[in-house]
Parts: sequence; structure tokens; C-alpha cells
Amino acid sequence: MSKLVLFDLDGTLADSAPDLAATANLARERRGLPPLPYLELRPYSTQGARGLLKAGLNIEPGHPEYNDLRQQFLNDYEQRMGELTTLFEGVHELLDRIQSHGFRWGIVTNKLEYLARPVVEHLGLATGTAVVVGGDTTPHAKPHPAPLLHAANQAGFHPGQCIYIGDDQRDILAGKAAGMATLVAAYGYGTVNAPYPTWEADGIAENVPDLWPLIQRWAGV
Repeated sequence: MSKLVLFDLDGTLADSAPDLAATANLARERRGLPPLPYLELRPYSTQGARGLLKAGLNIEPGHPEYNDLRQQFLNDYEQRMGELTTLFEGVHELLDRIQSHGFRWGIVTNKLEYLARPVVEHLGLATGTAVVVGGDTTPHAKPHPAPLLHAANQAGFHPGQCIYIGDDQRDILAGKAAGMATLVAAYGYGTVNAPYPTWEADGIAENVPDLWPLIQRWAGV
């Protein structure tokens, strides 16, 4: 029986934090503020514009300037999102192994679809993926299970044939709610200082090469 391996994008397949952090520092520059260190901003990359505006400007949803600043952040990010973003080491090899065993793979991200697809294309993933689902593809974003269920349906799989891999707790919550197996990408952004063993995923990978044995165990190959 074939399987579908679904991945989060930022912090799981793609190391996009350098471009996201640079965009946050541009927002600070516009306010006459000095740049923050990359390592200070990196953990917030998994939360996209919302997290980085909080980290960079201490502005959250509900603030009178939030919507305008969020749109400016997205505009700025769209202009530079391919400059420093790369795949994590080992991703190409992992995807080759998945495909060599007759499995399919796809991407489910909370990044808006109009931003996600160019990044997927830039990283050379567009021709291999079975499905790409963005944060606005369905009426709900993760941790709601709707994006994962949509991805499975689009690729022609039952949720029980799927495993979802992500670096944030909402990824695990979404996967479990969708009835899928789940793995934590502990090398990503959302797991910095996070108690991910308490998330009750089906496995934890400290680096990309660790994922394949966990996928094999789940798939029974």
C-alpha cells in the first residue's frame, strides 16, 4: 500500500529563517531601530509575520497598526524570500528515498499560498510534490486539521495512509486531529526550548537524516 508523507515547509524542509529575520529587521529599520541578532529572531520564524512582528516590534494582532504592518511585512518578504532560503541538509536525499519506495510526498504550510508556491519552486520541489497546501487554501489554518485533510484528499489518500512532519506543536496537533501519524522535526524553529516530548508525536527527529528510519518504522518497510 502506498503512503503519503506530508511536510511543513518553514523549519522542516526549508531553512527560511534568514529571509524572515531579515524582513523583521527591515521593519525595525523603518522605525529607526537597530537590527536584532538572527538567533534571537530565528525561533519566531515558525509563526511567520505574526511571530516576527511580535519579536521585532512587540506588536501583536489587535494593535491598531498590526494589519498595516503585517501587509508591509508580507510585501517586503515577497521581494526577498528567495535570497537566503535553502533546503535543510539531507532533504534531497530524504525525498529521493521516499520516492524510491513508491511513496508520495507533499507540503502543508501556514504560509499563504501565493508566497508558498514561489518558495517551493525556488527550492526545486515543485516537480516532485504531490500537493501544496497553503495557510489560506482552506478556510482554516493549522492547528485545524482541514489543510491536512485537504492535502490527503487532493493526493488521493486516506488520512490513515499519511504521516505529517513539522517543527511546531500546531503541526502535531493538526496531524493528530486529522487522524495521521506525526513526527517532530526537532531541528526546526518551533522546537527551540519547547517541551516537544510532551506533544505526544509518533517520533522525534533531531536532524533530517533521522526522519527516514522513523518513516520506515511507521510505513512498515
